[in-house]
Amino acid sequence: MSITFNHTIIATTNPQSTAQFYLDVLEATEAPSWGPFVNILLDDKVMLQFASPPFEYHPQHYAFLVDDALFDRAYDRIRTRDIEHWADPQRTRPGETNTEHDGRGVYFLDPGGNYLELITRAYF
Repeated sequence: MSITFNHTIIATTNPQSTAQFYLDVLEATEAPSWGPFVNILLDDKVMLQFASPPFEYHPQHYAFLVDDALFDRAYDRIRTRDIEHWADPQRTRPGETNTEHDGRGVYFLDPGGNYLELITRAYF
C-alpha cells in the first residue's frame, strides 16, 4: 500500500468559525462532523478537523497548493474581507503576493491564528 495523507486536527478556539473560514476562502467541502470536531474535505479527500484542545497550543503552518483560478478567487476574498496578508512568511511585505517558484503565493492567518499559505506551483 502506498502512503497518502488522510487528515489532521487544526487547533482553534472556535472550531465552527475557523472551519467556515476555510470553507469560504478555500472553497473546501463540508463533511460530517462528530464529537469535538468540525470537519471539512479538500478536493483530494484529505480531511481537516477543527477542534479546541484542552491545552494551550502554538500556531501551525498549513500550505495549500491551488490552481490559478482558485488562487485568484481566494485572493479576491482575502482582499475584500480586509484579511491581513503578506508576500513572505516573515511578514515584511504586507498587502502583496509573491512570484516564487514560477508561481504565485500569499500568506495570511486563519481565525485561530494559524499561518496559511496558498501557492500555485509546488516547491519541487
